[in-house]
Formats: sequence, C-alpha cells, structure tokens
Amino acid sequence: MSVGNSPPLVRLTVDQYHEMIAKGILHDGDPIELIDGIMIRKDRSIRGGDPMTHYPAHAVAISRLARQWRLAEDHGFYLRTQLPITLSGTREPEPDLALVRGSEDDYQDRHPGPSDIVAVAEVADSSLGFDRTTKQRLYAGAGIPVYWILNLVENKLEVYAEPSLAEGAYGKPRVYTAGQVADLALKLGLVLHIPIAELLPR
Repeated sequence: MSVGNSPPLVRLTVDQYHEMIAKGILHDGDPIELIDGIMIRKDRSIRGGDPMTHYPAHAVAISRLARQWRLAEDHGFYLRTQLPITLSGTREPEPDLALVRGSEDDYQDRHPGPSDIVAVAEVADSSLGFDRTTKQRLYAGAGIPVYWILNLVENKLEVYAEPSLAEGAYGKPRVYTAGQVADLALKLGLVLHIPIAELLPR
C-alpha cells in the first residue's frame, strides 16, 4: 500500500514490535496497537476531545463491562483488560476486554491467539467508526466468535457474531438498549445474561 505518491510503507512484524518494547524504544503499556504492521495510538477520548486523554466515562464503562464478563472466570475463562492479543504476524491489537480460555498462568510466555479467544469488546466514543470497520475486520478475519461494541455515542450495545474470515466481517449486529439483556454464550450450557442498564452511563 502506498500513501499518495509516496513509496510503500515498511510494515513492522509483531516480533519487531516486541523488540522495540524490549529495547525501550517503546514502553510496555503505552496506548499503542499494531494494526496491519502499523503502530496506531489508541483513542479513548470523547468525541471532539483530546485523543491523548483517557475520557473518564470510557474508563468507567470498561469497569462496568469487566464486572459482568468477569463472572466467566469461575468457569475456566480469564478476562484480560486492555492487553494485547496476537492475531497474526502483523496484527496485535489491545481490545478493551478479551475473554480467553484458561487462566493467566497459560499466558506467561505468549499473548492469547485467535483459538484462545471467546469474545472481545471495545468501548467506543470517538473511536466508534474505527471499531466498526478496522477492528471488526481484524477480529472477524481472525475468526473470533463474538465482538461487542459498547457504543457510548448512541447509548447502546452492538453484538457482532458469525465471523467471515474471507470477508473480514461479521453478520448484521444485534443492537441492545437499556432495559434489555444480552446473552454471551461461553460454551455449551453456559451463558452469561448481562443487563444492558448495568453497562451504560447513568
């Protein structure tokens, strides 16, 4: 891919990205994701706000959603919050939440990959367009079964399922608002029933 009339971009691999962190060029925990070999700064701001600022409502929404998804940890799952998942050799996003199989002990030497992940979630304000397009393409293309967007712009939850790896897209989302309950199926016979009112701003 080229930008305008410029030469093609030189993309980083996940290994090169990790090496930059190990050498202190980047700092572990910086709000940066590797998307298609390009380092992208995570936007956790309110629309029209400073993209360098972590908007308080975004942080609170992550905590509320994490409280609900963490119920799965009693059933053989592990919740990761704003931590990397490795989807390919050039893709290592950091979803706001990732629910993975096993426990933290299983990921001491590597980040979770597509086969480990049950569901991911993004809390979206100014990042809503990016989360609906680029992030959806990444997660669907990796075959992650379920993708939630907690949409703070329109105060609703968008639930994406049935990923198409070839198209890098999910089927039409189901949309939930306050007063409704969304189900998150973890495995046969195990479903979390999550009240939307517990997730949205009050």
